[in-house]
Amino acid sequence: MRDAAHKRIKEMKERNEKLPVDFKDKIIFYAGPAKKPDFQAVGSIGPTTSNRMDGFLEIMYQLGISATVGKGKRSGFVAGLNKKYSKVYFVTPSGMAAMLSQKVKKHTVLAFDDLGTEAIQELIVEDFPLMTAIDVNGEDIFDIGG
Repeated sequence: MRDAAHKRIKEMKERNEKLPVDFKDKIIFYAGPAKKPDFQAVGSIGPTTSNRMDGFLEIMYQLGISATVGKGKRSGFVAGLNKKYSKVYFVTPSGMAAMLSQKVKKHTVLAFDDLGTEAIQELIVEDFPLMTAIDVNGEDIFDIGG
C-alpha cells in the first residue's frame, strides 16, 4: 500500500464510508510490485521511501494496523506515534527487490485495482528480512548517536 491508496482510505474515512479492507492487526508494506512473471507470486517488490506516508500514519494506527515496513528515516513525529499506539516501524533491504519477491508466497489485490501497483494488496511472505527501525518506545535507529 502506498500514497494513492492511503489518500483514498483517508478520504473514505472522512466521508464515513465503509472501508474495503479490515486493517486490524495487519502490517503495511510501503511497496508496489512490478509486473508478475509466470514463475513467481509477484514481480520485483522493494520498499518505498516511508516518510511519504507519514501524514497518513495516525489514521492507519487508529484503524488497527500493527506495524509498517519500508525504507529510510521517518518524520520526527512518527517515533511519538509509535510510542503512543505501541506500534513498530520495520525497514527491509533497499535495492533487493528481486530477492524480496522470492519471499512472497501469495499475492492478492484486495482493493482499488484501478490504482495498479498502488492498489491495496495482500502479500503472504516467508522468511522476509526485517529490522526494527522505530520500536514501541519510540527509539529510532536513525537517531542513535546523533
